[in-house]
Amino acid sequence: MAIVIMGVSGAGKSTIGEMLAKETSFSFIDADDFHPISNKEKMRNGIPLSEEDRTPWLETLRDVLKESLVNRRSVILGCSALQKRYREILRSADPSYVPESYVSIVKFVLLDVAAEVIAARLEKRVAEGKHFMPSTLLRSQLELLQIDDSEGILKVDATLSPQIIVETIQTLIIK
Repeated sequence: MAIVIMGVSGAGKSTIGEMLAKETSFSFIDADDFHPISNKEKMRNGIPLSEEDRTPWLETLRDVLKESLVNRRSVILGCSALQKRYREILRSADPSYVPESYVSIVKFVLLDVAAEVIAARLEKRVAEGKHFMPSTLLRSQLELLQIDDSEGILKVDATLSPQIIVETIQTLIIK
């Protein structure tokens, strides 16, 4: 099984992903670690990534997920996965996945939170030197965010305590 903890920058993907990994003994992968330096520099300079920037990054993440799944290792990926097309790339890590069926061992959890809360989190994180993504890129991420209910994405209120979020994911996804 692969669980993708998704959402805009600052939603809590890394925090929740790391906590969930500890609770489940799954591996945790942070998608940010797979961005090439050129992508990180663009974002640091307030330049949104293009499709040409994102696609190879997503394909690399898919390959990493696929390796875990083929070797029967459960994994948690913290990744923005903002658009349906991006999630389809990640779902294709499942060797049995039929495109656009949304029936997959790759599951998605959206950390849902208001833009104002995210902006405050991002500003704090950048001020503390903890991340390369400035709050100025939040608008472009929110514009990209595309959620289709037919995909079966679990939406979790990201203003809840991290422990409650992790317990919710365990109850509804891992069982």
